[in-house]
Amino acid sequence: MSTDVLAAELPRIGSAGPRPARSRGEATQEVASANRTGETRLAESQLAIESGTLVVSADGTLAADRIGGAESLSASGGIRAAVNDLVQLTKPRIVVMILVTTVATAMIAAGGTVSPQTLLVLLLGTGLVAGSAGGANQIWERVIDRNMARTAGRPLPAGRMSTGLATAFTAWAGTTGTALLLMRFGAAPALVGLATWVIYVFVYTPMKTRTSWNTTVGAVAGALPMLIGYTALGGSLASGTAWLLFGVLAAWQYPHFMAIAWLYRRQYGQAGFCMSTTVEPTGLSAAAQSILGSLAVIGCGIALCFQSPGYIAASVGSLAVLASTLPMLKASLRFAAERNDQTARKLLRSSLLVLPAVLAVVTIRVFW
Repeated sequence: MSTDVLAAELPRIGSAGPRPARSRGEATQEVASANRTGETRLAESQLAIESGTLVVSADGTLAADRIGGAESLSASGGIRAAVNDLVQLTKPRIVVMILVTTVATAMIAAGGTVSPQTLLVLLLGTGLVAGSAGGANQIWERVIDRNMARTAGRPLPAGRMSTGLATAFTAWAGTTGTALLLMRFGAAPALVGLATWVIYVFVYTPMKTRTSWNTTVGAVAGALPMLIGYTALGGSLASGTAWLLFGVLAAWQYPHFMAIAWLYRRQYGQAGFCMSTTVEPTGLSAAAQSILGSLAVIGCGIALCFQSPGYIAASVGSLAVLASTLPMLKASLRFAAERNDQTARKLLRSSLLVLPAVLAVVTIRVFW
């Protein structure tokens, strides 16, 4: 006890005066009562401990509170974190991009009208297949990903998820997605989805540590889902429209990923990835591929506008494609002239705007 507390207590103790004498019977009753009170409190404390609601109050005594509720909140937070890690395993940004292109190609194939139920099943099946491919890629690269700041926080390299769980989830997603596409839309979209998975996981992923040509293979795997949406709604793989749609997305990936390859060139090099910017560090090759990719997007987009009848509408659509794609071409040329992080970042941002703009133009062209 501190000196201040002792000084405060002495007057109270002194003023209390001597306690009156008690008989032996009264003393015995007090002891018995105290024992019963102590036993009751002990029993209550034991019950609180067993029920998981024991807390210590501010004055050091035991009290019952809603710790069970706090544990429920903690468990709920753990479930949310686990679900979030499963989502991150699928590479959600890539999946979203694929789903956007799937909607566009499905509407083009269907002539502009798709029922919500059909679209929902198509997106679910395509999303599961794409997410499974992303998960398999992360399982394959889980050790290498630890060496890159960009990927070290992913669930597997960060140790938040076991390889077994990731493998089970990936297998389930791929099987379920392929089955949905097969049962609802037939063999063509299911086979395209399966081909996408195989190329992305077994060809593109191992190539990343062997040759910079992995970008070309990755562009093929990334563009194939366009054909899932197109064939699911009755489009034919033999049509020129199908492959022009494929060409738009395949070509777009060059300026997009060359910008990323430049921005993270040091991390890619340290991790052992063979990217254009690690094999040819001046960036000239990456810049050239960005320019060619931008020109190819313009060419495929304009050609798509002429796939439907109506010369005037096709001409207007072509001008819209040109206007929406020029910023990416301009950014590619600027990156070629000044290869630095600033110009690469501008190229990356412009590419993110160009793809939805071009898809919107060619989709609207179907209605007009």
